[in-house]
Amino acid sequence: MSKIDPKLFSAHEHALEKAYQVCPKCGGELVHRQSKAGPFLGCSQYPSCDYKRSLHSNDHSLEKRLPGTECPECGEEMMLRQGRYGMFIGCSNFPECQHIESAQPKTEETKDIRCPSCSKGSIVARQSRYGKTFYACDAYPKCRYAVNDKPRAETCPDCGWELLVEKQYAAGMFKICPQKSCNYKEKIED
Repeated sequence: MSKIDPKLFSAHEHALEKAYQVCPKCGGELVHRQSKAGPFLGCSQYPSCDYKRSLHSNDHSLEKRLPGTECPECGEEMMLRQGRYGMFIGCSNFPECQHIESAQPKTEETKDIRCPSCSKGSIVARQSRYGKTFYACDAYPKCRYAVNDKPRAETCPDCGWELLVEKQYAAGMFKICPQKSCNYKEKIED
């Protein structure tokens, strides 16, 4: 049987002392606080002093310049970045230029479908932060058109909307109009 080293249980002489940090605004004590955004240090003199500092570094762990690329809006070099919804390509001149593109390549199945909302972009497959696939205009953020079901490059015979979507029901696969005001629905024959 091995002996347990008693040094493992001895407390450092300063371990129980509180490490006070001083507020740079008013000189008060900084205390640990919690918010929905996470833990932070805040001034104990709140609300008369509103100083706070995050305990987590919010650095973007990935920012890589892409040599040979050019922003279509301002001509600056593009960068690969990590955002809250995953990887994206953005202008290095941010925040003056806010041009962004998806880092995911366009899929073959949707690359020729024009956006019916803005008529400028194309419908591309994207993934939500939860991993679910949806289809949206690649001119985002200028155009925010999106559908959850796989699009088809067909015009609705009832309302004239330039896009139909495929939807699986218990009775089989149907093509339907994504417009809420239109009730077009037709079964897809195999």
